[in-house]
Amino acid sequence: MDIDFAYWLVIATAVTGAVALLDWVVLKPRRMVAVAAYQKESGQNVDHTMVQALSREPVWVEFPKSFFPVLLIVLTVRSFVVEPFKIPTGSMEPTLLAGDFILVNKYAYGLRIPVLGTKIFAIDDPGRGDIMVFKYPENPRINYIKRVVGEPGDKITYYNKELQINGEVMPQRLLAQLPPAMPRFNVLEEDLGGLKHRIQTQLGGHLSSGEWVVPEGHYFVLGDNRDNSRDSRAWGFVPDELVVGQAFAVWMHMPGWVPSFKRNGFVE
Repeated sequence: MDIDFAYWLVIATAVTGAVALLDWVVLKPRRMVAVAAYQKESGQNVDHTMVQALSREPVWVEFPKSFFPVLLIVLTVRSFVVEPFKIPTGSMEPTLLAGDFILVNKYAYGLRIPVLGTKIFAIDDPGRGDIMVFKYPENPRINYIKRVVGEPGDKITYYNKELQINGEVMPQRLLAQLPPAMPRFNVLEEDLGGLKHRIQTQLGGHLSSGEWVVPEGHYFVLGDNRDNSRDSRAWGFVPDELVVGQAFAVWMHMPGWVPSFKRNGFVE
C-alpha cells in the first residue's frame, strides 16, 4: 500500500495549525477573561492553584499546539529545501544502488505547492544529465528516479544499446566487465555532450530500441542500468508538473538492517 507522506503531513500541519489559531484567537482570551473575573471576585484571597487551573490549556489544545511548529518546519524543509528518499531497485546502477538513501534538492527546478505540485516560482528546468526524482506518470502516488537524457524538442534514438540525441551518438567507453571471472554485464562511461556518467548494460540481453521526439514541457528519462530499467522507453515522457526535484547526494546505504556510510557523497 502506497502512503502519501506529503499529503498526510500537510493535513497534520493544517489541523494542528487550526487548533493553535483557534486557541490564540478564541480560547486563550476566554481563559484570560475567566482568570481576571476570578481574581476580581477573590480580592486578596486569590488561590494561585485556581489561577493556574483556569489559565491552563486543555490537553486537546496543548498537544496539537506543541506539535504544530515541528510539523511546520518539517513541511517547509521537505517541500521547499531538501527531501530524503530511499532507492528501492537497481534501475540506476551503478550510480545508485538499491538501499541507498539520497537527498533531493526541492528548489533546483522551482518552488511548488506541496501535494498539488503546482509551480509557484520558477528557478531552472531539468537539464540533460540530471538525476531527477518525479512522480510516476502512470501512478503519481509513486516516486521514480531516472536520468534526464532528453529535453523538450530533442529527438531521441536508442538502438543496439546506443543512445543518440538529435542525430549525435553519445560516446561510450568500456570501464569494466563484471564479475571478472564470468562477466555478465558491462560498466561504461557515457558522455552526454560533455556530461560524463557511468551506465551498465547486460552482455546479450534484450535490445530495447525506438525513436522519440520530446514534446514541449516534457522530459525523456532513462535508468543508468539500461537493460534493467522501466523508463521513458516503456511508458513515455515525464510532464513538468510531475517533477519533484534533483538528487544530489547519498547520505546512507542500508540494503538490510545494518546502515553503512561508506557510499556517502555527491552523485553524478
